[in-house]
Amino acid sequence: MAEGLFKQTLPEKQVFSAGINAPTGQPADPLSVQLMAERGIDISEHRARKLASWMVYEADVIVTMDRYQMHFLEITYPGFKNKVCRLGELGNYDVPDPYLQGLTAFRQTCSLIDKGVGELVTRIGHAGKESSRNDVAIIRDLS
Repeated sequence: MAEGLFKQTLPEKQVFSAGINAPTGQPADPLSVQLMAERGIDISEHRARKLASWMVYEADVIVTMDRYQMHFLEITYPGFKNKVCRLGELGNYDVPDPYLQGLTAFRQTCSLIDKGVGELVTRIGHAGKESSRNDVAIIRDLS
C-alpha cells in the first residue's frame, strides 16, 4: 500500500518497497490490492522483495513503518542513519502491519500511511531539498 500511495503522491520520484523479512515473490495481499484499486492504483503486479544492501546504498530516503524497522536499519547500516526516517515520526505513531487482520485493519493502516505520506511530503517541501537521484525506499513487511 505504501509504495502505491507514495507513487501517487510523488509521481516524479522513483519509489520502491522492500521488507526486512519479506516473503520474496509473493503478491500483495488481496485486501491491499482492493484498497488501492478503490483509489485508482493498480498494485496487482506487485511482488514482495527482501531488503538488500544495494537498496540502502542507492536510496536517498528510506522510510520505515515503525520504530523496530528504523532501529534495525540504524544498527545494520549505521553509516546511513541520516537516510532513515519513520513515516509517522511527525505524528509520533507507528504504522502497524495489518496482515491477517481483516479489512478494517487494512483501512486503518491505509489511513495512517496516507497521513504519514502527506506529513512527509510537506516536511520535504519545507526543507526545500531535492533528491539527487529521486529515490525513496519504503521498508515494510516484517512478517
